[in-house]
This record gives sequence, structure tokens and C-alpha cells, in this order.
Amino acid sequence: MAGLPGTGKTTLARELANRTRGRLLSKDEIRHALFTNDEVEYATRQDDFCLQIMLETAAYLLGKDSLRSIFLDGRPFSRRYQIENAVNTAERLHQKWRILECACSEEVAKARIEEQASSKTHPASNRNYNLYREVQSRFEIITVPKVVIDTNEPLEICIRKALAALR
Repeated sequence: MAGLPGTGKTTLARELANRTRGRLLSKDEIRHALFTNDEVEYATRQDDFCLQIMLETAAYLLGKDSLRSIFLDGRPFSRRYQIENAVNTAERLHQKWRILECACSEEVAKARIEEQASSKTHPASNRNYNLYREVQSRFEIITVPKVVIDTNEPLEICIRKALAALR
């Protein structure tokens, strides 16, 4: 799952995992399982470490059931090396891979981020509109095959499009 903060990656990934017998691996949940609040760093080094744990977990799960879908969430995959790392892992494991890039209007993303911040429903305490703008400013275009899901559309339509892309 790729895309800027607030574009609906987690919502879509959770639904896809439920409907495909898949498994959702969340960077934010893994970070908070491994590190205390004092140890949490919203920095590239810790993000990369958590992604590596996600990829190793995916390899373990796929070793037990190679037909299972694994959804990597919680990382915008805004940098080329992040995509390459995930794709290379999938290929090393002889797994098909798909990149679903969630996109929506900036206004919708901002509203989602603000709602989650006010209700404290997102585990990342650094998640705000400034983070959205920062990630947006350095987002590298994904050059490998991908499917863009417009999450301005109703969730059910997004799910149908994503499921079609996964077939």
C-alpha cells in the first residue's frame, strides 16, 4: 500500500485483508510493539527498521502459506529504495506483488488526518497535515507498475477496484 498520509491506505488494506484471507502488517503497530513511547523515533532509520521487520514477517508467513496475501501498511513508500526493497523481497520469495497507490484530494486527506488526530485513532503521534506536506514534497514517483485507487470514491468502489487489481 503506497500513498501520502490520510489517503486511506490503512482503511483499504484492512478491508482487503479481511476479504482475501490476507494479513495486514502495519509499520505503526510494529513500531509500538517493539519500542516504548520514549524510544519511538519518527525517523527514517526506525521506519526502515520496522519495514525490514515487516518484510521478514511476510517471508515467514508466506513460507507457511505461499498463497496468502500480505498487505504492507503504514509506510507511504515515498522513496524509490523503499519500493525496491519490498519488490526485491517479493521476487526473492517468488511471490507476485502489486502496488496499490491510494490517492485523494488534499482537502480529503487533510480532513481525515485532522479527524484522526482529534479522536486519537491513529497510533502515530507525529501524523498531522505538516507531515502530509513534508512527505508530499519529497514523494518520488513510483515508476514500477502500480494501480492508483482514488479514495475520494466510496470505500466499496475502492475495494472492488483493488480486488480486481489483485486478481
